[in-house]
This record gives sequence, C-alpha cells and structure tokens, in this order.
Amino acid sequence: MAALTIAVGTGNWFSALALGVTLLKCLLIPTYHSTDFEVHRNWLAITHSLPISQWYYEATSEWTLDYPPFFAWFEYILSHVAKYFDQEMLNVHNLNYSSSRTLLFQRFSVIFTDILFVYAVHECCKCIGGKKVGKELTEKPKFILSVLLLWNFGLLIVDHIHFQYNGFLFGLMLLSIARLFQKRHIEGAFLFAVLLHFKHIYLYVAPAYGVYLLRSYCFTANKPDGSIRWNSFSSVRVISLGLVVFLVSALSLGPFLALNQLPQVFSRLFPFKRGLCHAYWAPNFWALYNALDKVLSVIGLKLKFLDPNKIPKASMTSGLVQQFQHTVLPSVTPLATLICTLIAILPSIFCLWFKPQGPRGFLRCLILCALSSFMFGWHVHEKAILLAILPMSLLSVGKAGDASVFLILTTTGHYSLFPLLFTAPELPIKILLMLLFTIYSISSLKTLFRKEKPLFNWVETFYLLGLGPLEVGCEFVFPLTSWKLKYPFIPLLLTSVYCAVGITYAWFKLYVSVLIDPPVDKTKKQ
Repeated sequence: MAALTIAVGTGNWFSALALGVTLLKCLLIPTYHSTDFEVHRNWLAITHSLPISQWYYEATSEWTLDYPPFFAWFEYILSHVAKYFDQEMLNVHNLNYSSSRTLLFQRFSVIFTDILFVYAVHECCKCIGGKKVGKELTEKPKFILSVLLLWNFGLLIVDHIHFQYNGFLFGLMLLSIARLFQKRHIEGAFLFAVLLHFKHIYLYVAPAYGVYLLRSYCFTANKPDGSIRWNSFSSVRVISLGLVVFLVSALSLGPFLALNQLPQVFSRLFPFKRGLCHAYWAPNFWALYNALDKVLSVIGLKLKFLDPNKIPKASMTSGLVQQFQHTVLPSVTPLATLICTLIAILPSIFCLWFKPQGPRGFLRCLILCALSSFMFGWHVHEKAILLAILPMSLLSVGKAGDASVFLILTTTGHYSLFPLLFTAPELPIKILLMLLFTIYSISSLKTLFRKEKPLFNWVETFYLLGLGPLEVGCEFVFPLTSWKLKYPFIPLLLTSVYCAVGITYAWFKLYVSVLIDPPVDKTKKQ
C-alpha cells in the first residue's frame, strides 16, 4: 500500500498495481499445484524431444497434447528455456517428474507471460470511459477497472496456484477487444484468430466476433434509424478479413495438413467421448439438471417407482470423467448441448445485428455467448466462467445495471472455483484473497454509482450472503459428520448447484437488459 501511495502521487499508479500483483504471484510459487502442472511439463517434453509428426500421437502419459498448434509451439519455445533449468523435465518418460527447478521455471513462465495481460489491461483502460465520480484517483473508472482485471481472484488462483497459462491468453482476448473499441478491426480480427489457435475454448465467443466484424466493418454505413445500408457492403474488407483468418489458420494447421494429420489433431481438440460434466460439475444448467435427476431418482426409489437394479451404475458424483445415463430425466448427448447452446446465443446475435450499440453492444454479445456456452456446453470446465467474468469487468464501470450483474456473476463464479484448491494450507489463502477482492469490487462499484439506485435488491443480497454459511458447512461442518465417508460428493454438489443458481440468474439478468435496451448507435459510421 505504501508503494501504491507513492505511485499514485507520481502518476504511476498502473505500474504500481501491476508490480504489486506480480509480487503476490511470486509469493504463491510454493503453493499447491494441480495435475495441470504435470500436463504442461509433459507437453514441454513432447514438443522438445519429439518431431512435430508425433506431437498429437504421443500417448506415453495420460496427459496427451490436446490444445491447438500455436500452444504446442508455445510449449516448444518454452522448452528451449526450460533445458537450462532442468533437462530431466523434458524427458517424455519421466512421468510426474518434479524438482525445485522445474517448479520455479514453470511458475515463473506463467508470471512472465502475464506481461501480455498487463499490456492488454492498460489498452482496455484507454477505451473505457465510464462514469466520472469523485476527485480521488481510486474512484475513477480506469483505476477500478485496472484492479478488477489485474487482481482478479479467479485468474490468480487458477494460474498461480492451480496452474495454467490463462493470463496471456486472456491478454490476447482483451487486446483484441481493445482494438475493436479503437476501430482497428483488422488487428482485432488477427489477434482473435491467433487466440483461437492457442486455445479453442474461445470458439465460444467466435459468433460475436464474426457478426460484429461483418456488421461494423464490412458494412460501412447505417441509415439514420440505425439499420444497415446494404449498398455500403465492402467486398474488399470481407476479403481482407478472410485473408487474415486464412493466413493464421494456414500457419497453424498447415504443417499438420501436409502430414495428413488434421483428423488426429481435431480428435484431440474435441474429445466428445468424455462425459456431459467434468469431474466437478461446472455450475451451469446441467448441474441443476443432474441434481434434479438425482432428487427424482431418490424420490422414485423411496416410493418404489424405480427398480434399484435398473438404475445406471455410473455415478455423476464419483469425481471421474466419464459418460453416464440419467436415471429419470432424458440423457443428454453432445448434439443436444450444441442445439441448446445455439438457441441460447441466437437472441444476442440477433440484437448485435439488428440493434447496433457499437463496441459495447459487441462486448455484451461476447459475454452472453461465453455465458450461454458455459451454461449449456458439453463437458464444460468450471474455470471457463472466467471467459465471461473478465470481459464483464469492462462493462461494470460503465452502467449500474452492468455493475450489478458483474458483482453477482463474479462473486458466485469465483466461489465456484474453491473446490479446485482442496488442500488445507490453501484454505486461508483462497478465503482471504476472495474476501479482499469481493469487498473491493462491491465497495468501489457502489462508490462509483452512489448517486444511482442500490446495486442489489434484498433477494440478491440474501443469496450472496448465503455463500458464507455454505462455505462454513462444506469446509468445517461436513467433515465432522458421518456423511463424509458415505456421501463424500455432497460439498461439491451443494457448491455446484448453489453457484449454478447465481450464474443462471446473472445470465438471465444480463440477457433481459440486452433485449430491452434500445439501439443507441445511430451514427452513419461505426
């Protein structure tokens, strides 16, 4: 805080925020790390010691390479630095290898690549004006936004405790969004195309990019009422966009096309043989669906409507990634989740085309695409909620309604990540960090919108406060009960279902605001 005070006085507050969170990341180096640590170590070994023709076939470890080619090349580049730390980490046959030098290298590689995320946040702050309230720097929208992004609790624990490389990937996405706000459409399209070839989960938001670029870039003018001028279509701009996407895709997939390995690459990227839900149910519609099926099956057994011998043996709460059949409700297929997802995103796409609201409209559509895919997608990971939380931060400093949605979504979504850190030493860390981030988020946004109506109604307040008793029950009370051995999945089930209610509510609330808001961008040029 002393460093921040000095920096504020000299005008270097952003650098102070970035430096402060970097120091915190360094302090988290010795903490618990998940199996994702071994996943990325194995990918370092694969890309370093094997020819490219074997990258997507290698299966010595169960943690096979299942990210797009650009990420594989990213691991390849990292591996040539890693060899100076510990050559043994680059041996494909050294399964579950770990050493102090390996730990330091992998932790610092995440911290170092976060430089791109810091730069992207800085660029986003240039684009977001928001309300101007108060004379204090800490009450300015740009300062608040910087804290909400740089010190985001979810990103901190997922990348710097659990272990992943989401920081620089979200940096690419935020930088792409910033370029679209700055009307640098080709750069924005290029950055997003690159991002897709780093991690294909960002396909969730591709419809928002495609429709917005077609509507705002390929059509160059609107009518006075905001509707499109069809004769303003620019074929040159369409070709430019297509060329950017084609060249990026060719650079990424070209080598594997030449090796006739594209089917193998895609089979790794889209493993539909996995189950509907991840080991820990992501807090989405399917968590509620699964829970309802469980309740109905219990009632059916009690009332003897169901035959115990005919109930599917595969458990949805066993902590395993597997396929299963529902007991009472219809079982869900990948095609069904795809249809549900498409139906869920269509209204937001419709609004983006027919109710143009400029870059903010695009950002809202992007968030709704991310949330809809999270709500109804196949085998969704709980960490995917960050795909909606981070861009929602940009909206939160602009309007009180968006701030309310952000706080509900963020508080609930962040709490849903708690089961990722299940070891005792990390319990006080995750509780403290989340409390600090949540308190700051609520207090700063309440100050920013203090002249408007309260950000929460009594029902929303009651729901968010309910997270406290839920945490006490799951972490401290349940382990003392006899149910711990017989029903070990109950804390996960309660957390997933409770958080699913909040995330569903935030998704619905944001959707309503998008549908009822009138078009505001009636300028001739977008």
